[in-house]
Amino acid sequence: MKNTITASITFSFKGKSFSPSTTLDLDTYLEKSTTLPNFYPLIARENNFDLYSYEYEMMQAESIYYSNARGQVAEFVAEGKLDINAFVVAWQENKILSKLSDIAKEHMNINDFQQHTELKKAMFAAYLAGKNNIK
Repeated sequence: MKNTITASITFSFKGKSFSPSTTLDLDTYLEKSTTLPNFYPLIARENNFDLYSYEYEMMQAESIYYSNARGQVAEFVAEGKLDINAFVVAWQENKILSKLSDIAKEHMNINDFQQHTELKKAMFAAYLAGKNNIK
């Protein structure tokens, strides 16, 4: 399942209330980078706010509210706040484990990686050792 979330901000500027929002496909960003981008400019562009305006500055002064989370990201949203760092770590770990599961299936004919927790731990440790060039 895709990891999507709606990011919105409520603020006032010159006596008017604004509630710009956008729905983000977080997988798209994490496939290209190890971090998520700053969401303020994304929300601004999606809602036709000039990034060099006082309006945008007022928007940045408010916190982003997260809702409608789908996928693994839903586990990291509480009371409208998203634990971005924890989600990114979990997403990356899940991606690695998925690849390791494919390897176990191909080379050992293991169809359910979850039933082989010791193998899963060993393969993940081997992956980390290789990634960190531990000898």
